[in-house]
Amino acid sequence: MINRSLATRIVLTGGVCAWLTASAFAQVTPAGGYTPPDDTPKLNVGATIFGDYTYQQSPQIQDVDKNNVKLSSFNIARAYINITGNLNHYLAFRITPDISRETSANSSLSGSQEYRLKYAYGQFNLDDWTTRGSWVRLGVQQTPYVDYTEGIYRYRFQGAIFPDREGYLSSSDAGFSGHYNFPGNYGDLHAGFYNGENYNKAETNNQKAVQIRGTVRPLPLGGILKGLRVTGFLNDDHFAAGDKRQRAIGQVTFESSFVNAGFDALRTKDRSAKAVAELDGTGWSAWATPKLAKGWELLLRHDDFKPNKSISGQKRKRNIAGVAYWFQGLQRVTSAILLDYDSLERTGLTPAVPRTTNYEVKMLINF
Repeated sequence: MINRSLATRIVLTGGVCAWLTASAFAQVTPAGGYTPPDDTPKLNVGATIFGDYTYQQSPQIQDVDKNNVKLSSFNIARAYINITGNLNHYLAFRITPDISRETSANSSLSGSQEYRLKYAYGQFNLDDWTTRGSWVRLGVQQTPYVDYTEGIYRYRFQGAIFPDREGYLSSSDAGFSGHYNFPGNYGDLHAGFYNGENYNKAETNNQKAVQIRGTVRPLPLGGILKGLRVTGFLNDDHFAAGDKRQRAIGQVTFESSFVNAGFDALRTKDRSAKAVAELDGTGWSAWATPKLAKGWELLLRHDDFKPNKSISGQKRKRNIAGVAYWFQGLQRVTSAILLDYDSLERTGLTPAVPRTTNYEVKMLINF
C-alpha cells in the first residue's frame, strides 16, 4: 500500500509532467504557408574530457619507504562520449558513457578506469504545442538543479557545484521528468520523479525522490538586469519510510558580459535509519567569474557548510581561486585551461583532520 506522503509526491510530480503532455492531444491545424519541420533522423557524436595535474601541498603522505612526500599526479577525472540525436522533431535521445576511476580498496579493479552509464534517455519534444524547449524525458537523465546551475557556473571541470561536491545531490539519476519554459523568457520549471540513489548506484527499496526546480527571470526584456535569475529547488526523498533525505536550495544568479556570479543557500535533512538521529545541515556558497579581456577569466568561490547544526563547531570550508583561459574562435568546441588553488578546512572532528590544499592545472575539452 502506498503511504500518503509518497502518494502526494507522485501526484505532484505526475501533475506537472501530465500538464506538459496533455496539450499534445489537441494539436492546432497549421496555418496557410506552414513549413513542416525537418524530420530527417540525425546522429551526433561528441566528447567531454576533464584532465588535470594536481600538486597536494598539504597534508603530506608517506611513500613505501616511510618518507614524507607531497603527492602529485596527472589525472583524467572524466571522459564522456556523447551520442545524441533525433528520430524526428518529436523524438530525441542521448547516450553518454562515463569513464571514471575505481577508488574502492576492496575492488579487484581498484585504480582502473571503468565504464559506466551517465545518461541514457528518450525525450519527447513539446515545441509544437507549448513553448519552445519544453519536453518530457524517461531514463537516466540530468537532475533539475545541477545541470541548470552548471549552465551558468562553467567550472565543473575544476570541481562540482556546492551541493554536489558536498555529496547531497547528483548530476544524474534514473527517472521521469518534464520541463517547461515560461513564455517571454521569464523562466522555467523542471520537475522529476527519480530513484534517488543517483546514476552510479542501483535502487535499494520502494522510496522515490521528487525533485522540483522553479526559476524566474524578473526582467528578461533588456538592460543589465536581464541576467538576473532567482531559483528555488526541493528534493523530497527517504532512505526508508519515515527516514528523511531532503534538500532545499534557494539561489540567486547573475550573468553579464562582465561577470557571472551566484549565491546558494542549502538546507539538508538526513536520517539514514530509525536507529540513528536526524542530521540537519545548513550552508551556503558564493562564487564569481569576472571576465577579463580576450578569453581570460577569474574564478573566485567560497563554500561554507555545517553538516550537523547541533554540533556548532563542526564545519567544512572551501576556498577556490584561479585564472582561466577560454580558447577563442573555436567552432562548435569549448575548451579551457585553468590554474587554481583549492583549499578545504574541516573543523570539529575527532581526531582532527588537517587542511587539504591543492594547486592544480585543469583542462576542459567539449565538443
